[in-house]
Amino acid sequence: MFDGVRIGRPATGALIDAGYSTVADLPRDLSELLALHGVGPSAVGRLEAARGSSAE
Repeated sequence: MFDGVRIGRPATGALIDAGYSTVADLPRDLSELLALHGVGPSAVGRLEAARGSSAE
């Protein structure tokens, strides 16, 4: 889990290693995260959904 979002252990580790600790810390364009080893389209989609629900 990454900030309450179920994205899998590899993606969570990649985000933490890159210096991100919350969804709010992530870049505006989440597709940039695909360059991180362990972060795939599924994780990016879940993070986008979490960001959208937190913006409401």
